[in-house]
This record gives sequence, C-alpha cells and structure tokens, in this order.
Amino acid sequence: MNENSDVILMGEDIAAAGGPWKTSEGLLDKFGSERVMDTPIAEMGFMGMALGAACTGLRPVVEIMFVEFLGVAIDQLSTEAAKFRYLSGGELSVPLVVRATTGAGLGFGAQHSQTLESWFYQTPGLKLAVVSNPQSAYGLLRSAINDNNPVVVLEPRSLFANREELIRGEEGFVPLGKAKIINEGDDVTIVGLGSTVESIKKASQEIDASSELIDLLTLIPWDKEAIVESVRKTGRLVTVEENPFSGGWGSEIIAYVTSKCYKELKAPPFRITAPDTLIPFNEALEKKYLPSVEYIKESINKYIITNEAPPSWWEELEV
Repeated sequence: MNENSDVILMGEDIAAAGGPWKTSEGLLDKFGSERVMDTPIAEMGFMGMALGAACTGLRPVVEIMFVEFLGVAIDQLSTEAAKFRYLSGGELSVPLVVRATTGAGLGFGAQHSQTLESWFYQTPGLKLAVVSNPQSAYGLLRSAINDNNPVVVLEPRSLFANREELIRGEEGFVPLGKAKIINEGDDVTIVGLGSTVESIKKASQEIDASSELIDLLTLIPWDKEAIVESVRKTGRLVTVEENPFSGGWGSEIIAYVTSKCYKELKAPPFRITAPDTLIPFNEALEKKYLPSVEYIKESINKYIITNEAPPSWWEELEV
C-alpha cells in the first residue's frame, strides 16, 4: 500500500477493529477510510464492489473472515471476476485478491473449519494459493496483488501464531505457480499444502526413508513440472491433505502424475487426508479428524516397507 496507491483493502471489521485476526491493525490510521474500508455483512455486495473497482484500475484486496462465507459471493468471484478478461476479449483485467482464512484445529466447529479448495478447481481464469508459513503469507500475497488476474489466497488460521524473520521487498516475493522443495530425497516424494507442510516436515524426521518434501504453495495452477520431476527420481508419491478424502486436491495430482510417471513408479501413489465427515467441535475428536504427525509418519513408513498404499485409519475401524 505504501508503494502503490491503487491498492485498497475491504472487508468485515478490517478497518476500525484492525481485522478479526488483527492482520490489518493500524492500516486505517495510516491510509485512511478511502483505502481501508469496513463493509456490511454482505459478501456478495462487497465482492461485486471490489470486482468493479478492479475493472477500473484499482487493486482491491478483499478479506473474507471464514472461507465458508465465500459461498454467498461465489457468483461474483467464479462466474464474473474469473470470466471478465475472456468475455471482454482482453480489454478488461481483474487484479483482484481475495484473502480467506481456512482450516480446523482451533475449535470453530463444522461450519467454520473447512479448507474448501475444491470450490475453485473448475474455474478457469482464477488462481489459488495457500499459505504455509509467515514468509509464504507475505510473498504469495505480494505476488497476488501484482497479478492482473483474480487470485484467492487461503490462510490456515492454525498457523497465525507462527513467527519467523521475514525477507521483505522483491526478494521476499513467492511466485505463483511454483512449488518449493523443502528437502531433497531419493525414496519418496511427500507433497503438503498449507497447514500440512509443517506436519510433513516434523513427520519426515522419523520416516525410515530419504524423503523429498514439497510445499505446493499454489494449487491453481499447480507446479506439474516440479512434482513430476521429483516422482521420476523417487518412484513414490504421497500427498498430505487437511481436506476430506473425496474431491481432495491430491486426487488431481496423483491422477496426473500416474499418467506421466507410470513406468517409473515403484509403488502406487496414495493420499493421507481427513475422513469424509463433518469436522467435530470436540477438541479430542477434532485432533483425530486432522492428519496428525504420528499418523503421517506411521502411514508413510508402512508404505515404504510394503510398497502398497496403507488403509486410512477409518477404513481399519470398518474392518
């Protein structure tokens, strides 16, 4: 906002209150109410306002308190914003950024704890990035604001308390569409996204194999080249997802990689996910719902030993 006066911010309680998660604290005093705007509880309305502002040359950043609230504004985002460049024959661009918090682990219950990346899979014209640490929160957002297309940036709430020293300015930008190799390895490729990146880093310390860890960072478009190159080296692939099993982002990745790397595979790729059930409010049940570090470690160790995809924990309960 210091560098570009076209950048504006809008959302519920983001101005006077400093944001429901305090991510915009102090911005109203610094930039004023014309650039930092509190909105009514009317997501469809202010998403439409942001779309219009983007088409006239501004670069709006819209904050959505919980990703579920995008459900009442999905038309403005997926049907309108994502299509305007195409429908206008390239005359209009929509440099719109939508930030939304996601995920379980903090006891917000079934209606406020989902990840919902799947809402955007079949929306050409839209980009989707997912934050995994403070640096990616900074770098992905800076890249998204500079992009001339609508970009959704999902921010797992369970990571908000994490702290690290930031690289600021252009050196700290995280490019959209590029995955990050966290650790190189030879035996298995493990792909995480958002909250699961920290989990795979911890689990890998006790996995009995040389693990190549990848932070996907951008889901639309995802980095096909990086994942395929890694799997061709390791011969094994595991995706670790916070979302339910059905329709999760790993399905697309495994389908694509299998079609490209079939001959190089030493074992069938498999997915570690949450179960197909509502997210519990109860703390103990919520912890069971999420893929824990221990569960990730045990599943991948079984996979390495047997070269077979191990059953999910809920499948073992059904036997």
